[in-house]
Amino acid sequence: MNYIHQKTVMDLRLFHGIDINLYPLFVAIFEQKSISKAAKILSITQSAASHALQRLRQHLQDDLFVRAGAKMQPTPFAEQIYPDIKRALFTIQSISIQHQDFEPSMVQSLRIAVHDEIEPMILPKIVAHFQQLNLDIQFSSMKLDRKSIVTDLATQQVDFVIDLEQNLNDKIQFETLVQDQFVVCTQQPEVTEKSYLASPHIGVSSRRTGVLIEDLYLHRKKLSRQIFLRCQHYSTALQILQLHPTAMLTLPRNVLNHLNVDEKLKIFDVPVKLPNIHLGMYWHRDLESNKRHVFLRNEINFIFA
Repeated sequence: MNYIHQKTVMDLRLFHGIDINLYPLFVAIFEQKSISKAAKILSITQSAASHALQRLRQHLQDDLFVRAGAKMQPTPFAEQIYPDIKRALFTIQSISIQHQDFEPSMVQSLRIAVHDEIEPMILPKIVAHFQQLNLDIQFSSMKLDRKSIVTDLATQQVDFVIDLEQNLNDKIQFETLVQDQFVVCTQQPEVTEKSYLASPHIGVSSRRTGVLIEDLYLHRKKLSRQIFLRCQHYSTALQILQLHPTAMLTLPRNVLNHLNVDEKLKIFDVPVKLPNIHLGMYWHRDLESNKRHVFLRNEINFIFA
């Protein structure tokens, strides 16, 4: 590992030998897994990008990327330093544009991490809104990984995470976009608290294990239900409901509104009082005053106000 990245006390004399321009190239190659794509993003030739990468390899004394088929895969050292480099570059960028005039046309991309089931509720409205503003934005909706929310926001892999409210660390901000409530879907003609707790239930979660949020609320009331099947998608659960006359599915009403529900299935309020669901957006606190980010947050809030 290079001495520059080991030293904890800043020695300003060392910066004379550092070419800062090499680090955006590192980030671009890391994220694109391609020298040619990175060169295109940075508006340089592929030859120039290859020569710059070679200089950075010599400077950091590591290969950084190795070719695996058509992709450039990062070395363990590159994996280690990527978050710090991305964070440092973002800090420099924020300082540089702090006093510049901001125009919405400067926004070129919007990257959101969102759960599969929530995406149909969120993404079409966001795309439609920004298209009405005549902004040329490249939209990216990425699969949500709840274990990496803090890292993804801190390293600017995504601009926002849109998910149910939960406690993260103090550097992550949250704002509610939509309040929702649970409903019950079943073939049964009526749903009472007794029948709800006694019936077989389908649970939906993308996680392999762990308590479902509705069960967490039930446990707080010292109540429990029987989960006879756990699957990944509500659409799958609704199909299975058609095969089980006594089974029940508990899900957010707004999610249900975006799904195809067979006519034999009925919808009821949950007979046990459960808290409202808060669906909203997360972002990193370091972006609180960033003009681009403030603009995007305000527009997204406007969509769901």
